[in-house]
Amino acid sequence: MMSYSDNYKPADIHALARDYVDGETVDKHCHKDGQFIHATEGVMEISTPMRLWLVPPQRGLWIPPCTPHALRARGKVTLRTVYIASNKASSCLGEQPSGFMVSPFLREIILRCLSRDVIEDYPRFHRLAGVLLDELTHLTPDRLSLTMPVDKRLALACAEILSTPSINPGMEALSKQTGASTRTLARLAQKEFGCSLSIWRQQALILTAIPKIIAGEQVASIADTLGYETPSAFAAMFRRIMGVTPGNYR
Repeated sequence: MMSYSDNYKPADIHALARDYVDGETVDKHCHKDGQFIHATEGVMEISTPMRLWLVPPQRGLWIPPCTPHALRARGKVTLRTVYIASNKASSCLGEQPSGFMVSPFLREIILRCLSRDVIEDYPRFHRLAGVLLDELTHLTPDRLSLTMPVDKRLALACAEILSTPSINPGMEALSKQTGASTRTLARLAQKEFGCSLSIWRQQALILTAIPKIIAGEQVASIADTLGYETPSAFAAMFRRIMGVTPGNYR
């Protein structure tokens, strides 16, 4: 367990509350401190140089110090985030962006760190910050992210999939749009993603679907929008990739 000794200053940890409207964006930027991004309401889409992350409630994203990232709100977002000084950050959650599950206990600690009566009571804040740091070092990893391509041809294909998320167009159509053969796209996907482009597309469709599920849209409607013939076909794909049914995100 992490020690609660006096080895950090109040300035080493601070919390921030901010709300975003649907579709609001924050352009690419970075912070000198590490940032644990969490929202108590709404879904955030956060991009880093190599990955695209989806962060719904009960999830959090660790952004190490000086890591470029951008944000887009998918629905109304109630952001409640914690900044950790660079000299404490790497020992807390590592040196790479990572997604994690957020327990109700951790969520409440973050909210208490935003409370005025706690902020103004240094001994109390000091104790709470120690608990916060300890909780952050014992989080369960989460899988709601996409590896983003480096090769320009594969990037074009992936951009087309993300711009019009659906099980269509097929590989032949993507090949014509990108100027790369289907064999080349398949090879590049396997090299960069470690899986086929069709699996990457399914992951992208899940990232499209989850905000809709959280917002209360019917699974049948989502499945139809994404090009699936039946809701059960979509639900089977969702369970195969995520290990749970769409209903777990209600």
